[in-house]
Amino acid sequence: MMTPVLTRSGATAAAAFDAGLPDRMRVLYITTTQRTGDWLAKAFAADSASRVVLEEAVGSMAGLARLRDEIFDAVLVSHQPGELDALELIEGYRTGVADAPIVVLGTESEQEMSVFCYELGADAYVCINTATTRNLIWVVARAVQRHRLLRDNARLQQAQQRRLQQEHEEANQLLGQQRAMIEDLELLQQRSSAVPAEKLCPRRAKRGKAAGATCRRPDLPDELIAHYRELLRTYVIMGSGNLACELNQLGELLTGAGVSPRETMQLHLYVLEELVQGLGARSTRHVMTRADLLVLEIMIHLGEGYRARYRERAEPSLQKHLPGFDGGNVS
Repeated sequence: MMTPVLTRSGATAAAAFDAGLPDRMRVLYITTTQRTGDWLAKAFAADSASRVVLEEAVGSMAGLARLRDEIFDAVLVSHQPGELDALELIEGYRTGVADAPIVVLGTESEQEMSVFCYELGADAYVCINTATTRNLIWVVARAVQRHRLLRDNARLQQAQQRRLQQEHEEANQLLGQQRAMIEDLELLQQRSSAVPAEKLCPRRAKRGKAAGATCRRPDLPDELIAHYRELLRTYVIMGSGNLACELNQLGELLTGAGVSPRETMQLHLYVLEELVQGLGARSTRHVMTRADLLVLEIMIHLGEGYRARYRERAEPSLQKHLPGFDGGNVS
């Protein structure tokens, strides 16, 4: 059996506590009538590095019943082939009875039993013939810490997944609202012109019926769509600091081609939806924020371009007279 090692001084116990040992652990010891837990309780009591509250359950059924009703920091299982098979107990335990780390205690060597215990879901195996009390306390404490870290990590992952799912839902909702805005503007244009949508642009109307919840492909050259797609991806990564010249050139290009603000917004949504769908499980918040800034800058350049063209038509430049001529009769 395990021989407890007494702590030599209070400083040693304090150092062990500072190194990571918990102040208190509530542990369930599942054993048999042949090997009760009195020796183990005395060993824990003799070591002041950590207060281990040991509670005993005789037999696997009694142990599983305690685990269903109570919460323990860790579980110690005595492996006694023929009386209590800890490996079989672990398999039943891991089916969802409780949520606590398991440390197996036995007389076989750790080299012989550790692998079997790990493969079945145990957190550690300790040979009671060679281990010390302090060693067992550290093994249990590390198992408890590891179990808590895994549990906290699982909770963080679930929270992260919920947050990403919420971001995708918000992005899809925002894109849907922007699509509806474009469709309303197009409907107003159709009503004002009193021309059916199929006559205005048969290809666009046909694509709109087939697209459903996605933004229709704009009736623009493929080269322009590809250029805007690359510009949006670059803008998401770099921002507007290094793309001022490209944005100005794009605004002039759209103005020169007579692309309306509604068509520009449709181009933006079409490319943005492709980008959002390609993100998969990644965050959409940064992409949506940068995309809003990009389309805002594009609309500013587009508005300034059309304003300049309007001024040129409304106020044509006058040709000045040559020097020495006032425009009168020349004798």
